Amino acid sequence: MNFDSNIAIYIQIMEDLKRKIINGKYKSNDKVESVRDLAIAYGVNPNTVQRSLSELEREGLLYSERGSGRFITKDETILSTCKEDYANQIIDTFINEMQNLHMDKETVLHHITRRFEEHE
Repeated sequence: MNFDSNIAIYIQIMEDLKRKIINGKYKSNDKVESVRDLAIAYGVNPNTVQRSLSELEREGLLYSERGSGRFITKDETILSTCKEDYANQIIDTFINEMQNLHMDKETVLHHITRRFEEHE
C-alpha cells in the first residue's frame, strides 16, 4: 500500500480495512489477521496497526475475544451504516469535483445515467 504523507498512516490503514469490510473481503464475524501479520503486510510498525484496530473496535466494526483475536462485528446495522457513510464520502467528493468543473446538476445526472447504461 502506498501511503499519503499528508494523512496519518493508522488512519489510512483503518480506511483500507473499512473498504475491505464494505467490499466483502471480510464478512461479518470473520477473524482479522493478527497485528503482526497486518504490520508485515502493510510494512509498518505493529503499534501503528494496533492503533488502527483499536480505533475500528472503538467504532464498533471490530470486537475482541480474549485469546482468540479480533473479529468483524456481527451487527448488521453498524456494517450498513459504515457502507452508507463510505458511499456518501465518495459521492461528496464527486459532487465537489463536478462543481469545480462548473457542471450543473442536470448535466451531471445526464452523464451518470449515460455511464450507468454503458456499464449494464
